[in-house]
Amino acid sequence: MSQEDFKPNERGGFNRMRPRPDGNGNEPRKGPRFNIYWIWGALAVILLGFNLFSSFAPDARRINFDEFKKEMLSNGDVEKIVLISNKNLVRVFIKPEALKKEYYQNKMPKGINANTEKGPQFEFTIAKPEIFTDDLRDFYNKNPQVKEVPRIDDTEGDWLAPIFQFVLPIFIIVLIWVLLMRKMGGGAGGGAGPGGIFNIGKSKAQLFDKGTKVNITFNDVAGLDEAKVEVMEIVDFLKNPKKYTNLGGKIPKGALLVGPPGTGKTLLAKAMAGEAQVPFFSLSGSDFVEMFVGVGASRVRDLFKQAREKSPCIIFIDEIDAIGRARGKNAIMSNDERESTLNQLLVEMDGFSGESGIIVLAATNRPDVLDSALLRPGRFDRQISIDKPDVKGREAIFKVHLKPIKVSEQVDIHKLAEQTPGFAGADIANVCNEAALIAARKGKEAVDMTDFQDAVDRVIGGLEKKNKIISPDEKKIIAYHEAGHAICGWYLEHAYPLLKVTIVPRGTAALGYAQYTPKEQYLYNTDQLMDQICMTLGGRASEEIFFGKISTGAQNDLQQITRMAYSMVTIYGMNEKVGNVSFYDPQQENSFTKPYSEETSKLIDQEVRKLIDQAYDRTKLLLSEKKEQVELLAEKLLDKEVLFQSDVEQLIGKRPFEEKKTLDVEDAPVIA
Repeated sequence: MSQEDFKPNERGGFNRMRPRPDGNGNEPRKGPRFNIYWIWGALAVILLGFNLFSSFAPDARRINFDEFKKEMLSNGDVEKIVLISNKNLVRVFIKPEALKKEYYQNKMPKGINANTEKGPQFEFTIAKPEIFTDDLRDFYNKNPQVKEVPRIDDTEGDWLAPIFQFVLPIFIIVLIWVLLMRKMGGGAGGGAGPGGIFNIGKSKAQLFDKGTKVNITFNDVAGLDEAKVEVMEIVDFLKNPKKYTNLGGKIPKGALLVGPPGTGKTLLAKAMAGEAQVPFFSLSGSDFVEMFVGVGASRVRDLFKQAREKSPCIIFIDEIDAIGRARGKNAIMSNDERESTLNQLLVEMDGFSGESGIIVLAATNRPDVLDSALLRPGRFDRQISIDKPDVKGREAIFKVHLKPIKVSEQVDIHKLAEQTPGFAGADIANVCNEAALIAARKGKEAVDMTDFQDAVDRVIGGLEKKNKIISPDEKKIIAYHEAGHAICGWYLEHAYPLLKVTIVPRGTAALGYAQYTPKEQYLYNTDQLMDQICMTLGGRASEEIFFGKISTGAQNDLQQITRMAYSMVTIYGMNEKVGNVSFYDPQQENSFTKPYSEETSKLIDQEVRKLIDQAYDRTKLLLSEKKEQVELLAEKLLDKEVLFQSDVEQLIGKRPFEEKKTLDVEDAPVIA
């Protein structure tokens, strides 16, 4: 150890520096750390040993009372006995000349020392001194030839018992206190470490600094081009603030990522942490919530205190609706702790200056429940919408998730994107993973198109139930039910194009289903919605036409058309009698009061029922006209169980309506 291992401190002393690594760059192996609890443990063992063994003479041999009477007392070999009354112990002293007998030579170890000759040589325990005295008197009475030996009654001072009575309770209390502090401190002694009871008001944010490596970058985020541009601009704000402030502008203080679950809000934030060269604080909204009052507000203060020390930096709060819900709307369900946390967050976001270099990034899939004060400019200046991807976005997401997978050359990524409408990024990742697992289960060397189609079916409908026993009569009803859906979708102009129809049971309740390819559109007119309702009612109408009765298989269909019909009447204003009104208010979504009278409610129910009846009559009329096609398709389904679009074209011909493809952005006409 050289002088380089020490360095002087401010008080003139020396502080031991950290051991230097060896030549290979490895840290030196640390020896066992000394702990004061070792002393406590050793002391307890020593005291316990003294207490257990100090009551016995060092060289005395243990015997029983009967052996003492028959072998020693009867032969007159006992010189004296000592009764230790407070320990219920009798010590026996043998005469020196009697020790030479063969009995005692076998009992005693070889090489009897002086202490052994002096005694006591033997000892035994008794129940009580009174009982021992009575037994000894009876023995003398029955054996008058035996001469009584001297008896000494004595006591031994138990000096350890008072010490134990005083020290042991204190030791137990201290030990329990230390264990509690370690438990609440997450392993830090006395609760002084991170997360300890004395640091309960500290922020739980995870810091990603320059030394922290994050493997996710913007290259791993696909289908969110507009959102990536917004986020990259936020990073540029922090890197080059003068570029924007020279013109008098102010750097935004916050951005809110809004979108359905699984669309990539948290993934985008992780990529931002990987790309940004500034400190990145990441935590969840639930990290502020604690059972103790005032902890949430304290953690908010500590979070922004750390952020100011690391500025310029970014704070990311995932699931901010955990603490950002609107205040005071329901007095019964109000939470003072959560509201105080929100109030502190509002103060901190509006309290620091625009030049402090702190940007708050938050994510939520429930923007409708957030407090209006949180959404105003000056706090969250920007709301970045992250919706479910379109065809191009899904294709880009497939390319990202297919990189680590061995894919066959016949896989058409564009076709996969068309077959997965409404899928979010998380759903597509699940499809790719399921396809790889299915291919591995079949022993394939690469994942082909059939594996992806099976994976899509599994994600949509659930696990295929190959062992589900279905009677021939039920299977026939299912086939005609699904054929009714397929024929309605084939001959209705505004219905979605048919992709596949199957009667293979999947999931917990699906005995069969028809899969369509929805168009990428955002506006729907009345004719389109009515065709969708008719297509959904095709299964129930087909059962009534071909069997004269209906089954319970249309439960999910009825739920869909009821929801759609009520939306047409109460939300979209597509009913003449109800009028051009919309009763949908996202702020009153969980309210028990309705924004219309009982008379209007009765009218809405009548119009919804009328609309569904009209659609059902229209569906029955269509299927009655196409009865031969329904029978042909149903019989083929009973034979093959799965039919694709090409199979349907071979059976009943091509669809009479041409597919109207949506216009891509780059194909849109330029308006001069």
